[in-house]
Amino acid sequence: MKSINISLEKSSSVKEFVNITQSYDYEIVIRSGRYVVDAKSILGLFSLDTTKPLTVEIYSDDCADLLSKLEKFMA
Repeated sequence: MKSINISLEKSSSVKEFVNITQSYDYEIVIRSGRYVVDAKSILGLFSLDTTKPLTVEIYSDDCADLLSKLEKFMA
């Protein structure tokens, strides 16, 4: 499992983030405090407080391609 911190303060960033994560088969979740949502769910992400840093957990060891695409969101 890999874990990174991201920031998704704009709604356009949330949409772009979900479009990126949906193209991967492995499980990706977002944590915000005690809440955990599927990172591929736009409704799940909008249910979180995106003004605070979020933690992305990627359940794959072979995710270098995804990490490079998510660099622009890293907090």
